Parts: sequence; C-alpha cells; structure tokens
Amino acid sequence: MIRHIAAVLLAVLVCCASCVAAEYRVEETRLGLLHEDTGDDSFSEGGRHLAYVTWAGEKMLVVVDAVEGPEYDGIGKGTLTFSLDGKHVAYAAQKGDKQLVVVDGLEGKDYESIANLRPTFSPDGKRVAYAAKKGEKLVVVVDGVEGPEYDGVAQGGPLFSPDGKRVVYVARKGAKWLTVLDGVEGPEYDTVAAGRAVFSADGKRVAYAAKKGQKWLVVVDGVACPGYDSVGKSSPVFSPDGKRVAYAAQKRAKWLMVLDGEEGPVYDAIGSPEFSPDGKRVAYAAKQGAEWLAVVDGVEGPAYDAIGKYTPRFSPDGKRVAYDAMKGESCVMVVDGVEGPEYDGILEGGLLFSPDGKRTAYGALRGKEWLVVVDGVEGPEYDGLGKPIFSPDGKRLAYLAQKGEQHVVVVDGVEGPGYEGIGALMFSPDGKRVAYVVEEHEMQRVVVDGVEGPEYDGIIPNGPTFHRDGVLEYLAMQYGALYRVKHIPAG
Repeated sequence: MIRHIAAVLLAVLVCCASCVAAEYRVEETRLGLLHEDTGDDSFSEGGRHLAYVTWAGEKMLVVVDAVEGPEYDGIGKGTLTFSLDGKHVAYAAQKGDKQLVVVDGLEGKDYESIANLRPTFSPDGKRVAYAAKKGEKLVVVVDGVEGPEYDGVAQGGPLFSPDGKRVVYVARKGAKWLTVLDGVEGPEYDTVAAGRAVFSADGKRVAYAAKKGQKWLVVVDGVACPGYDSVGKSSPVFSPDGKRVAYAAQKRAKWLMVLDGEEGPVYDAIGSPEFSPDGKRVAYAAKQGAEWLAVVDGVEGPAYDAIGKYTPRFSPDGKRVAYDAMKGESCVMVVDGVEGPEYDGILEGGLLFSPDGKRTAYGALRGKEWLVVVDGVEGPEYDGLGKPIFSPDGKRLAYLAQKGEQHVVVVDGVEGPGYEGIGALMFSPDGKRVAYVVEEHEMQRVVVDGVEGPEYDGIIPNGPTFHRDGVLEYLAMQYGALYRVKHIPAG
C-alpha cells in the first residue's frame, strides 16, 4: 500500500513557500494498518479520506480509512468513488453471478451487471444513481428506485442537478436517443451530443444538443431551437444565473454565436461562449480569415494571429475581461482592452483574477526564464514556474518556482526555503495562513506558516485542507499505518 500511494504522491509534487511562523499543536489519530497488496484507490476532496481495494484470500473488499468493508467475489475496476463532501463512498461489486452497488457498506439490488459507469453522487452527497442491466435492457437506478427499461444508456449519465433535486440521463430506444428528466421522457432524436444534457446552476433548466436528420439543434427546456449544420462541442452553455443560454452553431461554411435565440455575426470559426458571473455579459473568440479576435458584448476587439484557449475570461465581479493573444512569434496578455508586454510564452492556465476582481496575475516566458506578472509588474525570473494563486480575500499572492534543482514558493514577493519537492500550496479561508507539503530524502511533511510538522512516509493526495477555524487536517502514512493528522493553532 505504501509503495502504491507513494507513486501517486511523487506524481503530484510541485512547489510552494513559507510564511510568518506561528505555533501549532499537532494531533495524531492512528486509524489502523494499511494493506500491502492493493488495487484501485480513491481520495476524497481535501484528502481527509482514503479508500482502496484489497484482497482477502480469493475475495476482494474495500477499505475506507483503515476500516474493512464486506467481502465480495470482485470489485468493479474504476467504480470506487467518494461523494464531494467525502462523507460517503460507493462502488460496484460482484456477488456470485450478480453485480450490485454498495453505498457506505449497504448493498443495493442484484443485477446481471452494473453498466460501465461508476456510481454518481448528487453534489450534496445525499443521493446516488447508476445504470444497471436487467435482462436484455438497461435501467437507471436513483436512490434505489428503478427507472424505465431502455436498450442503452449513454456513457455521460446519469447527472444530478447542482442542488441535487433533479436527475437527467440520455437513453436509447431502438435506434433513437432521448433524454429522461426526473423520469419523464423527452422527444426522440438520431443522437444526443456527447450523450449528455446540462443543468443551469439553479437546477431549474436543462439543455442539450441533438441531431435530427441532417441538422443539429439545441433543445432548451424541452423546446427545440432552429437546426444548424453543426453545433460547438461545449454547446449549450447556461449563464451562471440560469437566465440565458448560448451556443456556437455552423451554418454552411460559417460559424455564429446564438445568444438567447438571437444569431450573432458570422465568422470562419468560433470558440465557446464565456458568461460573466452575473450573466449580463458574454465573450468569445472568433476567427475572420487568417486572424482571431475577441468579441465582448458584441464588440470586436483588435485582430491577432491567435487567441489563447483559456480566454476570454471575466473577473469574478464581471467588470473586467482578459485574454492572451499571439502577435507573430510573441504572446501578449490583453486586460480590459490594453495590451501588456510581449513575451515568448504565457503559462498554461492564462490570467488569474483575484476574488474581488481588482488584481491580476499570470506567468510568462522570456527566453528560457519564467516570471510572474502581478498587477502589471514583473517579478524575478526562475527556471520553472507554477500557476499563481490569490488568497480568498485577494490581498496575498503565492506561486511555485524552480531554482536549479531546488523548488521554492514565493509568497507576497518573499521566497521560502528550497526543497527537493513541494506540493499542495494553499491559503487558509481567511487568507492569513499558508500551508504546503514538502519532500526531502523520500520523506514528507506539512509546513504551516513556516513551521514544519512531523515527517511521514507519505501524505495522502488531495490534502491537506484548512477548516474555517484554522485547523489543518490531512491523512498520512507511517510505518504501514494510516493516521489522521491535525495542526491546531495555539489559542
């Protein structure tokens, strides 16, 4: 088990930095021994829970936080999954000639097989859905209740709405495909794009792209829009408030953006729509001839040789927009219509806005050296660079950097000490604390506000995570055992 997890840990190690020292009390709770021989594993968000598959003689079982589950003849490969809050775990299991889904150790109904999809939790973790084979048909099971029988269920579903109250999936009847929303069938089509539908953020609206004959059309709330020769791969897209919908469509050899049912100008190619957080603004990249331009609120920007794949992008308050563009062999970042300096490259991920939208940061390449541009001001050059992050209040900035064989993190312009490897850089919710995982001599430890915690054989991926009270929590391995570790601030 230790060797298996260590391989994952080494793959995710990056760089980080230190902060002002503070006193912490480290609290360790031994959860139990880890098995040496393991199969699939899964880590919850925040790294607070670990589940893996292991063997007991000829049987297989799932172990969650060192607690063994029931034994089965087999565990479905790739089906082990946590709910988003990490409180629940589910997987598919083989029991004789039947298969079933196990949720938190409780068995569901037996079926001929569980479809090649892992069980899906609702965002709040309270509900679970999966597809199963019943005779020659497939059914979707939601909270233990079977839906209608179909000839097939698309790989993209079932999908819960963001509030967890609704569920949608795409199913096949003979040669036709349809969506099933809350158990109610929609109209039949020749195919449904990507085998999926999308919910609006409030869960009240549903949209998908479908093909009927030679035409593609977008269906919004059960109403089919006019057909086109093709639609964009990411289409359709709801605004964050759910009131608006946009999608890219092809009409003969040209492309256009359809926003709230209205067609925009035609272009030779077009990117995916990007709504501002308040839903009032929309932007996208478009190609005219050999040049690309950004279209923001229907207004075309200047022409460039290319527009970056991560942009245009709105600030969290929706007042600002940024994108990276190519000018010949050089790259520039365009923020609020103003070009920045020319560089040889822009770091993957593009520009980052602070949560309040007032600040910006991005990584850039000059020659062979990387640097971070913060609010238009260049930082020092490094051999390597990671994506910068702002604190939740937007007042602080940290990023990963490499100096020769050493890795450091720069926090508020100050370099931390060098390590062989550093990972999981994060700010606390109030932005006052910084934490990260370091590796030295094949041992790992967590550093909080510059204070190094105890050494372990490994820290479980996806962690650590801060609680709102300032406590930092993670799982660690030492001498073949699993520990829950908490760094509790003084006072």
